[in-house]
Parts: sequence; C-alpha cells; structure tokens
Amino acid sequence: MKRPVRLLCVVAFVAALVVSVPGVAGAASLSTTCTDGLAAGTYHRVVVPQGAVCLSDGPVTIRGGLYIESGATFVLGSEENPVNTGTISGGVHARNAASVQIHFTTINGGVDVRGGSGPFGGPFDITWNAIEDNRINGGATVKGYNGFWFGFIRNHVNGSVNLNNNVLTDPDGNEYVTNTIHGNLNCAGNLPAPQVGDSEGAPNQVTGVKTGQCVGL
Repeated sequence: MKRPVRLLCVVAFVAALVVSVPGVAGAASLSTTCTDGLAAGTYHRVVVPQGAVCLSDGPVTIRGGLYIESGATFVLGSEENPVNTGTISGGVHARNAASVQIHFTTINGGVDVRGGSGPFGGPFDITWNAIEDNRINGGATVKGYNGFWFGFIRNHVNGSVNLNNNVLTDPDGNEYVTNTIHGNLNCAGNLPAPQVGDSEGAPNQVTGVKTGQCVGL
C-alpha cells in the first residue's frame, strides 16, 4: 500500500469525524481526555487514553503537554492540508501508542515516542507514525516503534534527533529525510534501514553530526 493512498484515507477519516464530533473540553479544564474529535481551541494537558482515537484538524493550543497512551491513536492535521495546526507546549509523550501523526505544528518541549502496539489495528486497519512539517524545540526521540510505517520528514528541530530500533512491516518505511536539525542525528537498529522511500525527499541538513544508519542520509 503506497504512502499517498494511506494519507488520503486519513484525510477523509479525520474530516468526517471532526465535523461530526465536538471537542471534548475547553481552556477552563486542567486536563482533557480526548476519545474522539479535538475541536479547535485552547487546552491545558491533553491525554489520549489507552486504545482511544483522537483526531483534529486544529488549530489547537496545548499548554501542558500531550500524552498518548498504549494502543491509542492521535492525528493532528495532514500532509494534504498545509496549514498551521497550532502549538503544543510541554512536549509530546507517547508510550506504546498505535499511531502518532502530527503535521504543521510548533512543538515546545520536544517529542518522546517510545514503543508501539504492532502494525495492524486502530481506526485505519494499519498503524503508522508521521511526524512531518513541524517546528520542534527540544529535540526528538522515536524508539522501538513496531508499526507498519514511520516518517520523520521536513521538520525543523532545535535539539538532537534520536531515531532508534524502529522495526516496521512496510519495506518502504523509516523515511527520515528533508529535516533541518540544529543538533545531532542519531540512528541505529532500524529495520528497514532509514531511506528516502517514496517521499522524494532531500538529504537532512544537520549542524551537528550524523551517526549510525543516518550517516549518509
């Protein structure tokens, strides 16, 4: 299944759900549990609980961090709609999530995604991480993801990026390209090895050093 087809399916799914389901909370709540659509607005801490699905077109402002629990799916924006989707302060934190898909967002506090829940299941039948077109302040770590596909593409990162031990089903997975990184880019133990894939991407611009599997990428 080619990546553009997967993304178009997501766009249609997100649009339908966000239109039909109102947001779960406003700025007055200290913590928002999202189990359907996250409406445009301001939130403090947002939690996607175990096995839940939280979808949003934005724009959203999250001030106290985003937390994605085991088996959960979070989608903010899409590659097909290149508009600002908001700001997440306090970082993005995921543990054994099914899918983490964030596009065109400013993330303050970094990205920390560890583990996964396997390549199949969730609302799209297959699982994937897509961290694309974001401005990330605080670095990024994605480690031990075992989904179907993973892309880290066209991000501007202030801090080092560590992409390690991500073992995927799709032989076209682990696309780490066209990023601007003010720090180091460290890659090891990924299968398939990091590649351009069908993204038609360009080499990463790194002010620090590239190590491991990303030396030539």
